[in-house]
Parts: sequence; C-alpha cells; structure tokens
Amino acid sequence: MAGSWQFWAILSAAFAALTAIFAKVGVSSINPDFATLIRTLVILAVIASIVAATGQWQAPGEIGAKTWLFLVLSGLATGASWLCYFRALKLGNAAQVAPLDKLSVVLVAVFAALFLGERLTLLNWLGVVLVAGGAVLIAQRT
Repeated sequence: MAGSWQFWAILSAAFAALTAIFAKVGVSSINPDFATLIRTLVILAVIASIVAATGQWQAPGEIGAKTWLFLVLSGLATGASWLCYFRALKLGNAAQVAPLDKLSVVLVAVFAALFLGERLTLLNWLGVVLVAGGAVLIAQRT
C-alpha cells in the first residue's frame, strides 16, 4: 500500500485537513505572515531531518538548471499560496476557506491539460466541474 500513489494522496488530503484546523487556531492571535514563517521553519526542520536520517541528500551541483528553475518556481508558488492561505484563515472560517483553496484541484487539471499536454476524459472533466461546484457550495455562508 505504501507504494501506491493513492495511499500517499489520501494521507496528503488528511494532513491538509489537519493543517487548516491547526492553522486556524494558530493564526488567531498573531500576524498571518509571521505564522507562515513559523510553519515554514517547522517544515524545513522536519524535511531536513528526514533527508539526513534516510541518507537522501544530493549534492546541489549535480542538479540540472531546469530542475533548479522549476523547483525554485514551485517554492515561490508554495510560499505565495501559504501566505494567502494563512491570511484567508485569519479573516474567514476554516470550513469556507479550505474548500476554495481546494479549487487548486480544478486549476491543476486545467493547467495540466494546457501546459503538460495531459488528456482528461469527458468523465474526468465532469469531475472537475463537480469539484468546482462543490467547493463553491461548501464555501457559501448560510
């Protein structure tokens, strides 16, 4: 099971859900940008420990320029996402912020089709539309 992408994707979703709950409480009494910094330092320490403990370190010079470029761009996008997410959590309810944040699922499908040439079936596109509609409905304030 640990070799399955589905296993890791479901764990990712569970941890993302916990992230929203923990962050909503954590950001309540401090600036959201500072909260993001604290979160980032924790992540850095945990990932560095995992890489060191498992012997997965790679020499930075052995990494190609294209890989560096896209990992840096990914890091910048991640940072921007986290800053926006924590600001949204500071201002809104977690049960409304998180579903709109998950519109990233919809955008990934669209971007993957446009930029990576990935092909989605009609059934896949129906799922994309349903996810988008569901996220919007969950985020509505009643």
